[in-house]
Amino acid sequence: QVQLVESGGGSVQPGGSLRLSCEVSGKIGTIYTIGWYRQTPGKQRDLVALITMYDHTNYADSVKGRFTISRDNDNAKNMVYLQMNSLKPEDTAVYYCTANLNTAWGARYEDYWGQGTQVTVSS
Repeated sequence: QVQLVESGGGSVQPGGSLRLSCEVSGKIGTIYTIGWYRQTPGKQRDLVALITMYDHTNYADSVKGRFTISRDNDNAKNMVYLQMNSLKPEDTAVYYCTANLNTAWGARYEDYWGQGTQVTVSS
């Protein structure tokens, strides 16, 4: 069973920073992409940032230059981070960690999601 557990959400004033973390655990073969989406009430879940197994990154235009995604596969842990700087009220959302991975060599790749962590940017 694969689990994604996010941490690091919270409340911050405009212009502040937060760092989100996500640990992927369980029966993992290869993680092809890992990253973050966000969602506000009544709206669809939108891409924030993704990083591939080759360290290629993709960012939403609205966060380019402010957010940085990184990953760490050391110490037998599969982690992804989202450093969020210069936060704006419009960044307020539930942030979801997601990974596209397989659970064994040759198995098909599937998408997995965490439970989400709230980020609130308000004065």
